[in-house]
Amino acid sequence: MEFQLYYTEQGQGVPFVFLHGNGESSEYFSHQIAYFSKKYRVIAVDTRGHGKSPRGDSPFTLAQFVEDLKQLLDQLKLKNIILLGFSDGGNIAMMFTLKYPEYVNALILNGANLNAKGVKSSVQIPIVFGYWITSLFSMFSQNAKASQEMLRLMVKEPNISPEELEQISVPTLVIAGKQDMIKENHTELIAKHIPNSKLVLIEGDHFIAYKEPNSFNEKVESFLNTHCTEK
Repeated sequence: MEFQLYYTEQGQGVPFVFLHGNGESSEYFSHQIAYFSKKYRVIAVDTRGHGKSPRGDSPFTLAQFVEDLKQLLDQLKLKNIILLGFSDGGNIAMMFTLKYPEYVNALILNGANLNAKGVKSSVQIPIVFGYWITSLFSMFSQNAKASQEMLRLMVKEPNISPEELEQISVPTLVIAGKQDMIKENHTELIAKHIPNSKLVLIEGDHFIAYKEPNSFNEKVESFLNTHCTEK
């Protein structure tokens, strides 16, 4: 049977695709789905092995998640999308736009990072510790193996150079919380290297889309109104 990602769809208009973070599901974007589906065709995806999407047999890597997204968009016959990614979803969105630029009309990166060094050490050190612990037990436990796979994404990936970002030519919003777990200068580095980008920092932590939806949605909508008038 062909591999099939789970997604929810609501609204009509320009396709607006949402990618959640590590260990989450499309439900993370409940406030955005309700808000943006009034104007856009919102498609919120569960990444491979997350939410209601199957794990499948393919590698559990961001590069594979990029291919999964392309397969879904091809199934739905979608191009010219607005792509919003949060955290690991932002990393997937960056990688997808670099590899398949013809699919993306506008890019929104929320709490993304180029590599593990972009994460504050107070957050990253426990993740690394958890990764090694679950690696030890993964030979004996399927649960440990599943946790190890999930943590590996945050320890070993992504690996994007700032220079690669200079290839991104679509309007891009880089948005993060002022108390984000991603270092502020790392978020600034991403925005600096994407030629046509806008940087916005709002009050809140890593989870601003969920915890501060009014402020987050307003900033995203303002960006879209400026850069994404319907074709």
